[in-house]
Parts: sequence; structure tokens; C-alpha cells
Amino acid sequence: MPKIRQVLFYKHYFEVFYLAQNKKIQDKIIWTIKVIESHSQIAEKYLKHVTGTKGIYELRIQYGSEIFRIFCFFDEGKLIILINGFQKKSQKTPKKEIDKAIAIKQAYESEN
Repeated sequence: MPKIRQVLFYKHYFEVFYLAQNKKIQDKIIWTIKVIESHSQIAEKYLKHVTGTKGIYELRIQYGSEIFRIFCFFDEGKLIILINGFQKKSQKTPKKEIDKAIAIKQAYESEN
């Protein structure tokens, strides 16, 4: 499928998270990224706005009973910048993870 949007990684945040995962989780992450790159409408099952934030979204990855979130944001509408990720162990997304994503997004915006 042709790419509708491009996914980029900002600094090392996503890469550190990605490399810490096993091969099956890595494959599921790549599959989810490809869905986001190639579909104009993306179901909330895969990409959802983080409530209470300005422009932070989460890639939602589930493999078996394991749940992962990777924060990202849009730049110029079609570019998605992947930032930090974590394994979700509770119903509510930890505030410290959201705060980290906000700080990384602000750093990106101040550089560009």
C-alpha cells in the first residue's frame, strides 16, 4: 500500500523502547506503524488522542495479554513523530509517562 503519512522517530526515545522488546512485540509494533502510514482513517484501536493533552497521541499495541503504548504527535498533518513508549500494567496511563511525552514534544517543537 502507498504511504499516506510518514512516521519518524525523534532522537533515541522510541528506539530504546523498541530494542528492549522481544521479536514478536517488535513485529507487532512495525505492523501497527505500517497501518498508520497507509490508512487515511485509523481506528482508535490503533491510534488515540491522549485525553487532557494538546496533540499527544498513543499508538496502541496489544500482543496476547500484554499492552504497550507509544506516544507520538503529528507535524504538518501527515508526519507522525514517535517518542517514548512503555508497557501498560494498569487501567490508567501513568501521569509520569504522559508528562515525559509532553516534555519530549516541547523539546522537538523548540528545535523546529
